[in-house]
Amino acid sequence: MTNGKKRALKRHFILLAVLLWSLSTTAQTDTTKIAADTIANFATEELAAEEAMPFDTLNAKLPKVKQKRDWATWRPDPNRALWLALVLPGAGQIYNHKYWKLPIVYGGFVGCAYAMRWNNQMYHDYSQAYMDLMDDDPNTESYNQFMHLGAQINSNNLSRYQNLFKKRKDRFRRWRDMSFFVMVGVYALSVIDAYVDASLSEFDISEDLSLHVAPAVINSHSENNPLRSAGVGMQCSLNF
Repeated sequence: MTNGKKRALKRHFILLAVLLWSLSTTAQTDTTKIAADTIANFATEELAAEEAMPFDTLNAKLPKVKQKRDWATWRPDPNRALWLALVLPGAGQIYNHKYWKLPIVYGGFVGCAYAMRWNNQMYHDYSQAYMDLMDDDPNTESYNQFMHLGAQINSNNLSRYQNLFKKRKDRFRRWRDMSFFVMVGVYALSVIDAYVDASLSEFDISEDLSLHVAPAVINSHSENNPLRSAGVGMQCSLNF
């Protein structure tokens, strides 16, 4: 092959490479332009859809930010306070933020529990002493621990001591039962207090409440005696 043909063939290859590069660059530019146009159209459609969307629906799609509770304006729920007090004594007072009532509630429970336990122990001791005093077994003399120093039980005072031990046994049993009912009462009062306290949290105690007391002339509408048709008294008015 001659040198002229080689140069001509080389020029053809160069022209073909330039033509292919131009075609590929044009196709890539068109593809990029189409993709950019597609993205722009999609963003425009999304923006238009959000603008046409109702305000509530748009807020529902936005991430919710948990707001901090304002304790200055917080008010307890009476039903929740009631159920908390029923499940756990004192929980209603804690929910209502009335912590100063906890010593009263738990002090009442502890006092009633101690009284019930002590009276129950005394009841059993006096019951055993009364049973020992009533039987004929000389080996059972548990009643001696309740006797004063130097006091003895004989046939002359047996009936008196039997009656005395029976009364004490019945008295301590009655006090034990009463301690249980008082404990139930303390529990009921703690529940009622929690519910009423939560209900009264909405009660208006602002400075607009005022009580005015003033003297007034009261008409009794007495037709028989004109002198007694009116009288002087006190008039009360409540402003709220």
